[in-house]
Amino acid sequence: MTTATRDMSRSGNGRQGTAVVVGASLAGLMTGLALSQNGIDVTMLERSGAVPRARRGAALGGVSEGLLSRITGSDLSKSSPAPLSSVASGVQSWTAVHARLRAAVDADPCIELRPHTTVRSVGQDADSAWVITSDGRTFRGDVVIGADGHGSVVRGGVAPDKPDATFAGYLIWLGLTGESALMTSRRLPRDVDILTGGEDYLLGYPLPGPDGSVAPGSRQVGWAWYDASRNDLLRETGAVVGNVVRRSLTSADIPETTFRELADRAEDLWPSPWREAVLDCIERRAVIGTPIAEYVPDQLVNGRLALVGDAAHVPTPMTGSGFSASLHDAEAVAAAVAAGVRGPAMPQALRGYEDERLGSVRSMVQSGRQFSRSFAGVAA
Repeated sequence: MTTATRDMSRSGNGRQGTAVVVGASLAGLMTGLALSQNGIDVTMLERSGAVPRARRGAALGGVSEGLLSRITGSDLSKSSPAPLSSVASGVQSWTAVHARLRAAVDADPCIELRPHTTVRSVGQDADSAWVITSDGRTFRGDVVIGADGHGSVVRGGVAPDKPDATFAGYLIWLGLTGESALMTSRRLPRDVDILTGGEDYLLGYPLPGPDGSVAPGSRQVGWAWYDASRNDLLRETGAVVGNVVRRSLTSADIPETTFRELADRAEDLWPSPWREAVLDCIERRAVIGTPIAEYVPDQLVNGRLALVGDAAHVPTPMTGSGFSASLHDAEAVAAAVAAGVRGPAMPQALRGYEDERLGSVRSMVQSGRQFSRSFAGVAA
């Protein structure tokens, strides 16, 4: 195979420099936008071509139109069919936030996003950094930033002695249904309900409808069920191998006996309207099981390689801090790259990013590990 090389190590359009961002999930999109705002040309490499199925039904707390306007440089509430500013609670679906960030990236002429591009390895020298893809292409820039999630490939180049996030000992069942499908008169809360039932936890939350409506009856209902009793299933299906999370469970992976057990437990554990929401998703087999990984970083950079988001730090979702931490990562690393994009200043500038972010993100993950230990009975 002929190797196609894209050399981005020198910018020819008057901008400050170049970056390769691996991953186009939330952290990657925000990092690409922040870099572009700081005068950096960006190539983004994303292995998938659409919204990952494992994220459907997931929710983000504390997301406001103001936060996204800051990272996109525009007022999304004026152009979006589902304005974020209309949701008082700040709870948003992962897919809605991803769509808004993706639209901003697609509209930015200084960002090139390449879907269906899988990165296999990373490297660097004194003058540049690069990635090599599964089909033999090389993408080179002044810096490579890993935003490729908890199973990050770039992390292996930054922290080769600690490359893997570890299984926290439990999974989260995720589901999403329409409010109109719930046969209940109980009102939804304005924010997130956190419920306990036996040894399990359930988070339930209202979300805007597919058309952005927040009118009662037109919304969506999301839920996340924390379950530490399915580790054998995770290992049997290959979702967890050793102590490393490999993938989520789709409906095809979930045995009929497990669906029936979940339905019986939902009847016993959860009050209305969450019981009806869970049962509706089980009946439609619209449930995903996501094993939880955690990663406490010892470093965020190595030379011209840097990490952001879940590639850098993986907290349990119970912390509710993943989105805001990724946003702060994106802004801080972009400022560092802009300050040191040329020559030997880059590694030192990235160390400044690490100095700024490492302590706070370590504390965030460690606080979540306390929950994991008490819930799953293991050291994550």
